[in-house]
Amino acid sequence: MHSSSPAAATPVGRSLVCLILAGVAWGTAGAAASLVFAVSDLGPLALSFWRCVGGLALLLAVLAVRGRSRAGAATAVAAEPRRRRLVRIAATGVGLTFFQSAYFAAVEATGLAVGTVVTLGAGPVLIALGARLSMGERLGRGGTLAVAGALAGLGVLVLGSDGATVRPVGVALAVLSAAGYAAITLLTRWLGREGGGGDSLSTTAWAFAIGSVGLLPMAVGEGLLPHTADPARVVWLLVYVAAVPTALAYALYFAGAAVVRAATVSVIMLLEPVSAALIAVTVLDESLTAATVAGTLLLLSAVTGLAVAEARGAALRRRALAPV
Repeated sequence: MHSSSPAAATPVGRSLVCLILAGVAWGTAGAAASLVFAVSDLGPLALSFWRCVGGLALLLAVLAVRGRSRAGAATAVAAEPRRRRLVRIAATGVGLTFFQSAYFAAVEATGLAVGTVVTLGAGPVLIALGARLSMGERLGRGGTLAVAGALAGLGVLVLGSDGATVRPVGVALAVLSAAGYAAITLLTRWLGREGGGGDSLSTTAWAFAIGSVGLLPMAVGEGLLPHTADPARVVWLLVYVAAVPTALAYALYFAGAAVVRAATVSVIMLLEPVSAALIAVTVLDESLTAATVAGTLLLLSAVTGLAVAEARGAALRRRALAPV
């Protein structure tokens, strides 16, 4: 009984760490993008395209190296039914393209602050509702309070320091973006519960491949190649964006989202604006405001509470299944 417990407990604990690291890594993308925009004329859709292309190239290299050293990994993925794998790959890739494109359109229509708070705020609500209806996952009173606290913290963090203009079209696009993100999270969690989540690196690579194809026409229309007086800096920043908040972060996200409850995943991912705010203060020399501090503390409290509850629930389930 004692020898089996740690093994059973490891996936949830490791998955929570994967999600936390993914959320923090995603938060660095905004700072890197701001630096790219400051030294070149590259637009957000073109940046997103190069982000997908670069992430795909890096993951293909990792998969090639892993394929030579770990033959068993391919066998594990091949065990997934072909039809389910095709549905998973197509749905993840289309969802990724959809929610990124809708988010950029929302930001253009109603501004960064409102676009961000509506997209990230609607995500946990849609995911909690979808998880309840499709998988019977219950948040409970504590989970509901944690989600509410996280949304309040997000609102204070993003909207507390800036004037914001709310435009209905932009809000609608932000909700569509949140729906795309929710669909990916729910699908990943559902397949993980059913034992068909597949390999996270392969899933991420295919998602980037489909995203690259979907974003290419919009990126060409916006301007695919940057014009800059500092090309080396732009290339370095693009490599960073492709490597850390893209290839690494999405692989960690898909690995964690297959194990952890969907609503918990959505709240942990709200670490993204916390990470972005801390970078803005410490690296980009933005002022530390009361709204930044209050919003960060609310979000971190909600994330910590849900993570502890998730780990405690996994431990209780493990003890209930352990042989007497």
